[in-house]
Amino acid sequence: MENTTDHPGHSAKAGHGDSARGRVLDLWSFTGRYRILHLTWFAFFLSFVVWFSFAPFAYTIADQLGLTSEQMVTIGLANVALTVPARVLLGMALDRWGPRRVFSAVLIYSAVPTVLFAFATSFEAMVLARVALSVVGAGFVVGIRMVSEWFPAREVGTAEGIYGGWGNFGSAAAAFSLPVVAGVLGGDGGWRWAIASTGVIAAAYGCFYFRAVEDTPEGITYVRPRRQGALEVTSPAAVLGLVALTVPLTGVLALIAWRVKAVNLLSDTAMAVILLAVIALTVFQVLQVIRVNRPALSDEYPQDDQYPMRSVAVLCGAYFCTFGSELAVVTMLPAFFADLWGLGPAMAGVAASGFAFMNLVSRPVGGLLSDLFGSRRRTLRALMVGLVGGYLMMSTIGPQWPWGLAVVATMMCSFFVQSGEGAVFAIVPLVKKRVSGQISGMVGAYGIIGGVVFITISSLVDPSAFFVILAAAAIVGVTLNRFLVEPSAGATAEVSVGEPQDCPERRHRPLVGVS
Repeated sequence: MENTTDHPGHSAKAGHGDSARGRVLDLWSFTGRYRILHLTWFAFFLSFVVWFSFAPFAYTIADQLGLTSEQMVTIGLANVALTVPARVLLGMALDRWGPRRVFSAVLIYSAVPTVLFAFATSFEAMVLARVALSVVGAGFVVGIRMVSEWFPAREVGTAEGIYGGWGNFGSAAAAFSLPVVAGVLGGDGGWRWAIASTGVIAAAYGCFYFRAVEDTPEGITYVRPRRQGALEVTSPAAVLGLVALTVPLTGVLALIAWRVKAVNLLSDTAMAVILLAVIALTVFQVLQVIRVNRPALSDEYPQDDQYPMRSVAVLCGAYFCTFGSELAVVTMLPAFFADLWGLGPAMAGVAASGFAFMNLVSRPVGGLLSDLFGSRRRTLRALMVGLVGGYLMMSTIGPQWPWGLAVVATMMCSFFVQSGEGAVFAIVPLVKKRVSGQISGMVGAYGIIGGVVFITISSLVDPSAFFVILAAAAIVGVTLNRFLVEPSAGATAEVSVGEPQDCPERRHRPLVGVS
């Protein structure tokens, strides 16, 4: 039944169109749940500015410290070394302690490795600092649950899209602004102060964020997992599925180590030690999955408390294809434009930045379309079909193309990449509320895994073949989409205590079906 109570400041008799216009106006009012949204996407924005602060100064750092291309590749890999496990662990942490505490802690923590990296004078110190900084790249998953706590299911896709798209723009903002800051500061050490400033600002904002937000609206109970240590699933088959999804989360560390060894920066002994550590970590995590999910193995969950693990697997695959390919394409595009058209580093960087720039619009649009259309599953599938076409189009780009037209084609493709990401996270918070942080962490981790895999592939094949491979991966994602369980309007995750003050019509997010 349609709720007759409208937002404060709007007539209860307003029609649907007036209500929609009111919500658009509320977005800019910086009150209620929209205030939480703005404060949270900016926290994510700052975390990405910190995480991507190295890229704008790569050439300068290599020149001043005399680093080889192999050493620069190693620093880049160090920047994502712990992001995958950190996204999973932060997902567990925020389900237990709440997003306010966890996001604040991530931002405050970021200052230490950022400053250490900024003033490092050796290659080894830089690698260690970037490994520590790779944890900051996991901050994204924290805001997913914060936003889902404050927005009703019919608006959560749009809200998550704004959070992800505007926050993700931090990577492009770092590329645009930090060189300017370094130039203003002047001297050979300008880049050091520019990078250090990002950590200091993030830490200051973390302190502010802790005092400025709450985990839930007044009267809503923050629901926590019943068991800690691994994702809680609800059926015997789901336990096996979770074990299968767990292996790549640690296996990607072996892939990163192999990439480093390929440039002769790891000895055979060191590689063997890393592989043994990865195997031990995998075994430990599988045992944790079994320990936490003994009730599921015994089939103790009632039907109305179960959720479909296959939806989690499909969303992991979709984010692997979308965000994973975005990370890889953003990494290789500057060299792609420079090699094909002979552009200088600055111009090639500007030409390639259009891909990341589209995040401001594309990801929110993906979430909005998921909210507006009748089927979230079909919306995601349609966007991923567009992604297939976009990468096939990019595979045809060659020196015969005007480079300006290539930029337009790149931006068209990026629309489907990033709107697909928005559509993925329009579904993630709807799967199971009490473990939504862990599900967000797992799906987000698969995006990073996709990035590492696709970056590795890009170093082994030419660009045309690389884009064809990305299109093929998207085809697999489209095929898997048929196993995604459509959100059910009738099922509810847990019973809420009260309703948010500024959104009386809110109801708890529905499950994505039941298994």
